Amino acid sequence: MQDDFPAIREEVAKLCADFPGSYWQEKDKTRDYPGEFVDALTKAGYLAALIPEEFGGAGLPLSGAAAILEEIQYRGCNGGACHAQMYIMGTLLRHGSDAQKAEYLPQIASGALRLQAFGVTEPTSGTDTLSLKTVAKRDGDDYVVNGQKIWTSRAEHSDLMLLLARTTPREQAEKRTGGLSVFIVDMRQALGNGLTIKPIDTMMNHSTTEIFFDDMRVPAANMIGEEGKGFRYILSGMNAERILIAAECIGDAKFFLDRATDYAKEREVFGRPIGQNQGVQFPLAKAYAQMRAAELMVKDALARYEAGENAGAEANMAKMLAADASWAAGEACIQTFGGFGFAAEYDVERKYRETRLYQVAPISTNLILSYLSEHVLGLPRSY
Repeated sequence: MQDDFPAIREEVAKLCADFPGSYWQEKDKTRDYPGEFVDALTKAGYLAALIPEEFGGAGLPLSGAAAILEEIQYRGCNGGACHAQMYIMGTLLRHGSDAQKAEYLPQIASGALRLQAFGVTEPTSGTDTLSLKTVAKRDGDDYVVNGQKIWTSRAEHSDLMLLLARTTPREQAEKRTGGLSVFIVDMRQALGNGLTIKPIDTMMNHSTTEIFFDDMRVPAANMIGEEGKGFRYILSGMNAERILIAAECIGDAKFFLDRATDYAKEREVFGRPIGQNQGVQFPLAKAYAQMRAAELMVKDALARYEAGENAGAEANMAKMLAADASWAAGEACIQTFGGFGFAAEYDVERKYRETRLYQVAPISTNLILSYLSEHVLGLPRSY
């Protein structure tokens, strides 16, 4: 993928150079949101990469967004602070009304509004989205929302949230996947008026939260598409999400491999560079081979997605293989650095913690394997 969008990659690399390891180390230490970095990406237009030009965006294909995010990770920065804006607004773009797109997309593209929060996962249902319990009931020109979401990252730093809620009781829905609807929530108005945000402290600085809805009102005009079809709308964006996360993992793997190989050439023990030892070489070489294989899977997934084909299997495999590759590269890197790999100043331990997330999010490896077992191999559904 290194040959894709070279000019964009070069400019992203220049931007990232203004945010060196010391910047991220300080944010990590104080658990602060990297607002300056997000503002710089927004000003440069990168977070509007997928928004059509008519709404003020760059109108790039998904592979353009993948190149941007891969480069961010490769340069030692963290796109997790803002990557959701790239794939969340796809639901609005594909299924929103003309009025909704005209109102929100230009403001998102300019940076006047941030669409970073994605309210789907709940404490009791996890990845079992169809069992979510947050309810939205129609009351005149509004819907009244009650319930709870968890792992809603960037909620404290977003103006808008895409919310999935049940509008028809599960037992009354015509289909198992029916009865769920998607809303655009203006959190600036809702905060303190039925919306409560509670930060969650995690092993990496990911700005994630738990959200509570207590009679929160959302205008009916803020529903995206038709009532009860929200799960399908959300599902259509999940392949894009997984492909973009996979691209980030490729960037992480390249970061780890570059850092480890440079260190292995320079670090001398017993009168010779440690990179001369096969015990150091082989894990790095194997991690490189894993990264390259995963990179090809990401390219295949992108090609299928952009051709309008069903890229479900490829998106899932790309995400799983790329996450495995970044984790293997991180393991090899920290082993190469030895004790220094645990020192914050080298950025290895920070990136190591950050890339570990993608074994679990946005979907766990086990659920990907379940998907492939059922939908590709034709085995009986396991859940």
